[in-house]
Amino acid sequence: MNGKPPIGATTAPQRPQDGRSVPASEVETASEAEEGEDWWSFTKFVLKVVLVVLVFRTFLFAPFTIPSESMLPALWKGDYLVAAKWPYGYSNLSMPFQAPLVPGRVLEDLPGRGDVAIFKHPIDGTDYIKRVIGLPGDTVEMRGGRVVLNGQPVEQQVVREFDLPLSANTQCVRGGFEIETPRGTACRYRMARETLPSGRSYTVLDFGATPQDDFGPVLVPRDRLFVMGDNRDNSQDSRFDAQPQGGVGLVPTDRLVGRASMVLWSTDGSAEWIKPWTWFTAARWDRIGEGL
Repeated sequence: MNGKPPIGATTAPQRPQDGRSVPASEVETASEAEEGEDWWSFTKFVLKVVLVVLVFRTFLFAPFTIPSESMLPALWKGDYLVAAKWPYGYSNLSMPFQAPLVPGRVLEDLPGRGDVAIFKHPIDGTDYIKRVIGLPGDTVEMRGGRVVLNGQPVEQQVVREFDLPLSANTQCVRGGFEIETPRGTACRYRMARETLPSGRSYTVLDFGATPQDDFGPVLVPRDRLFVMGDNRDNSQDSRFDAQPQGGVGLVPTDRLVGRASMVLWSTDGSAEWIKPWTWFTAARWDRIGEGL
């Protein structure tokens, strides 16, 4: 005998250590109770994860995508970045789905000159990303493509060329010319380093003389910001009046959402959903982790 009950035999009720028998119905009830506890534990785990993600998304960081080339060379079309939400304070615009949970603006603070800020367009509410150039009380103008801040020309020095690989997400426009590189065809632009009076520096592109190279002067009023794209000749920014899907004018500070921090992912636009391997071949691996 192997100790197993014969086929068709009735299993005897389980007997606890004190010798009392336990009806099979009670065993089944206990099993159902354990299963119910397992489901409740799983549900609590999921709720905790959702809560953590919601808190993270609401108060700490939020993801954004770059849909244009107005912030070249710092940000490329197809970049996916994360923005810190606490530097400028919180408002309804900071909440997921812009939920009306915050009265006014809490812990409000101004950006620093040179910050890459994300804000809602003053008219159509679209997410925009530009570099903060002028704060309330500043006088900003452009002369010959050079920023003049509070009467002083901002230092600008040509450093080298910028080669932008051509792809589904990028193209060669006026001011650039195509070249062949070891990695394929690219568009070469003139790149300059701009340094603000605070010492904050960043690179900008200039395609040559354009009407927006001369602007102002304009005094930035209270609760407003003067912002510009780093791609100076391909950016709808504070040099243009606010209009839907166009210029932003002087941006109200209460439209701020966060400060761009780091590139989390980047794609050249060649990926296809039905071809999973292209999700990897389209990735710009060298851009992942780029700080701003």
